[in-house]
Amino acid sequence: MSVFPKVSLRPEVENYLKEGFVNKEIVSAFGKEAAERKFETLLKHLSHPPSFTTVRVNTHLASVQHVKNLLLDELQKQLNGLSIPILQHPDLQDVLLIPVVGPRKNIKKQQCEAIVGAQCGNAVLRGAHVYAPGIVSASKFMKAGDVISVYSDIKGKCKKGAKEFDGTKVFLGNGISELSRKEIFNGLPELKGMGIRMTEPVYLSPSFDSVLPRYLFLQNLPSAVVTHVLNPQPGEKILDLCAAPGGKTTHIAALMHDQGEVIALDKIFNKVEKIKQNALLLGLNSIRAFCFDGTKAVKLDMVDTEGEPPFLPETFDRILLDAPCSGMGQRPNMACTWSLKEVTSYQPLQRKLFTAAVQLLKPGGVLVYSTCTITLAENEEQVAWALTKFPCLQLQPQEPQIGGEGMRGAGLSCEQLKQLQRFDPSAVPLPNTDVDSLRETRREDMLQLANKDSIGFFIAKFVKCKST
Repeated sequence: MSVFPKVSLRPEVENYLKEGFVNKEIVSAFGKEAAERKFETLLKHLSHPPSFTTVRVNTHLASVQHVKNLLLDELQKQLNGLSIPILQHPDLQDVLLIPVVGPRKNIKKQQCEAIVGAQCGNAVLRGAHVYAPGIVSASKFMKAGDVISVYSDIKGKCKKGAKEFDGTKVFLGNGISELSRKEIFNGLPELKGMGIRMTEPVYLSPSFDSVLPRYLFLQNLPSAVVTHVLNPQPGEKILDLCAAPGGKTTHIAALMHDQGEVIALDKIFNKVEKIKQNALLLGLNSIRAFCFDGTKAVKLDMVDTEGEPPFLPETFDRILLDAPCSGMGQRPNMACTWSLKEVTSYQPLQRKLFTAAVQLLKPGGVLVYSTCTITLAENEEQVAWALTKFPCLQLQPQEPQIGGEGMRGAGLSCEQLKQLQRFDPSAVPLPNTDVDSLRETRREDMLQLANKDSIGFFIAKFVKCKST
């Protein structure tokens, strides 16, 4: 059930996306009306959260069952005794799924209001509380301890510190203010910590802030699928080319039983520090993270740099390129203010990174390319380009295959499309989940919904047949 407006995009961006989803190949196969309907459904679904929260268990430190038991206790405390099941994914044994309850329609709106930024609002819809820096505006009489209604300023029009706001805002639920209006807007830039504790969110999800941090990693389902598709083995040397914040890096190390070497690169220093912190927290010693530009990761002379970037060609057994992208598959996303130039700027960068990855991969090695976007240009078009540009690459079937096949429009064959995974947020109707319906729903039906109702995501797997 759709309770929010469709994702708000600049007209030229929406038209660009529509051209991709209503392209000649798709219209020829399914008809123009069906293609346009599917595109409109996609825009509606992007503004809503997925129907499950996904967490990955750090199997390096604990068993899945042990962590599941700890998490059940935590949910009982957080949700005041509400009985919410936790499902272990049958094809991803280290992944736990928690159903999201919502949308909840009988929440009484309060006179006292707070407006939060769009990014903060998106986090609230996935279980977060509101932290002080995310609060843009609050009613003039708001005091600590007040029950207040929280709204998202999806178009970024509210002025910081405003006492009221009549622009476009979306109701997120009610919470209890931890701070007064005066404390929030007293001009101190270092104000941090919780601003509003959400007590009646429109979508009820557990908060994972400081919850079992050594045992759990909050990830979207397709992000956990990627590492299983890469299938790292103990003793191998593996490169995560664009690694921050380290979710997939640490997953690679865990699947290898922390035996071998995982090199993680990112060109932003603070993000690299975060990868190192996550590796330390999760007790993983096989990870070495470097602040380095992945496009320059290939060493041009043949002098070895003793394990630091840049690297000699054909150094790695497997490479993950989870590429920087337009992020248009993220959910919930009620508004994107990006220009067309920004949305289309990623394809050249992805190709530079891909070229470096092919050079760094050993013959017989595996390269997995992924994005969290829905555009044809960053996904299937990149696969078509890669297969033409690098005859040494062969597209491979993926295991596990949980997403749908690739999208038509890039000239790939039906057989090639079946070897891709595209997670399509419009694949199933938006669910309307309450606690009673959870009791009556079969486990198989819940798992099927979890697989389908995810963020937009894309995965391609290649093997390198000979030296470049």
